[in-house]
Amino acid sequence: MSIHEECGVFGVISEQPFHAAGLCYFGLYALQHRGQESCGIVVNDDGLFVSHKDLGLVSEVFSKETLASFPQGTMAVAHTRYGTTGASNRTNCQPIEVNHQKGRMAIAHNGNLSNASALRSALELTGAIFHTSSDTETIAYIVTKERLCAPSIEEALSRAMTKLEGAYSLILMSPRKLICARDPFGFRPLCFGKTEDGVYIVASESCALRAVGARFIRDVEPGEILIFSREGIESRREHCKKQHKKLCVFEYIYFARPDSVIDGRSVHTARIKAGEILAKTHPVPADLVIGVPDSGLDAAIGYSRFSGIPYGIGLIKNKYIGRTFIAPEDRLDQVNLKLSAVEEAVKGKRIVLIDDSIVRGTTSGRIVSLLRDAGAKEIHMRVSAPPFLYPCYYGTDIDSKEDLIACHHSVEEIAKIIGVDSLGYLPIESLEALAGNRDYCSSCFDGRYPTAIPEESRKNRFERRISQSDE
Repeated sequence: MSIHEECGVFGVISEQPFHAAGLCYFGLYALQHRGQESCGIVVNDDGLFVSHKDLGLVSEVFSKETLASFPQGTMAVAHTRYGTTGASNRTNCQPIEVNHQKGRMAIAHNGNLSNASALRSALELTGAIFHTSSDTETIAYIVTKERLCAPSIEEALSRAMTKLEGAYSLILMSPRKLICARDPFGFRPLCFGKTEDGVYIVASESCALRAVGARFIRDVEPGEILIFSREGIESRREHCKKQHKKLCVFEYIYFARPDSVIDGRSVHTARIKAGEILAKTHPVPADLVIGVPDSGLDAAIGYSRFSGIPYGIGLIKNKYIGRTFIAPEDRLDQVNLKLSAVEEAVKGKRIVLIDDSIVRGTTSGRIVSLLRDAGAKEIHMRVSAPPFLYPCYYGTDIDSKEDLIACHHSVEEIAKIIGVDSLGYLPIESLEALAGNRDYCSSCFDGRYPTAIPEESRKNRFERRISQSDE
């Protein structure tokens, strides 16, 4: 099993009405790697919100007919989700829409609030009734509550941010404005750009900007609120520099697409660097370096370049495998469905196998078995991240040490469990070289949390997911 991250957000705004849903569709396609459980689009047609949300991949949820049914509009907000807090059902699909006394609002959120449980309990005691189990509805409630006495939606969001703790990169749409904000730590990425015909785009990653023909302008700063309207762009920075920047370092290791640039650092470059460091710190005589698709490939190239061992394709990924919750009931081995070994490449070879992480060890063991069955002579696994030892409360989908193999076994024991000849992790002191600076969060590796640890956590990725038939 690999680690997953919460979501991808995407928003558009233009002076003139256009087919906003179509642009969002392509933006979500580029962000599909950030979430494959559900997706949604809300279009603003002169104050009237039209939406479509459902479980599934972008291509499954939005048919040609569905996209054609959207009206033209000047704004839209979109979301693709991998749930960490909240079950996988239609109720938790985003963007979340709210109708209240001061107007309409649609909100899409990436991340996890570390104080979500406390905020939700306080709201429920005042009579709030929740329809979802996601943190995003909590944010929507607080913003709405503040809006009732605030002079503007952006002021309401600013006041709400004083109450929110943890990770949130979000896009909020009102009848007349598109607003984006990033938490003061900057845990999750967020950037914006502009197309040649004047459409402003806000997205989780820069790869989504390029996918729709937009020019990258800059990243949204930690704590910054950006307001897009007919009056132009306004930046509010009252929450900026209140905290030391803590971008999740796992964005560079696994979450983000290799062609994205986050806070000035190329994801591809960071992963190449990880491979080089692994080759330097954990060298081994071998015939071939291969990576586990997709996030292990760049690190494998880096390992090959530094070590001089040839790089090759030893594992092929089935690009058409989608959601895990539609797996057959007989529980066919998902690894065999998703990956296959190239026997001609690995047979009789001493292999260096590069992957981004080891969580429980189950998936790693099955990948090793694939290579053994294909005739690999030796398998030396190298991991482009340090051992995952601590829960994450900021958007990664593990909040318990119970199922983390590195919490209970030594490196030598893990190597024996997954069936490799040797095992090496990225040294934790090398993370600075990946991120290009010290402005990152590595609490899942070192247990140093930037915020208070929540007393109650409501997410556990190892629990059974709710399928469509369970609803």
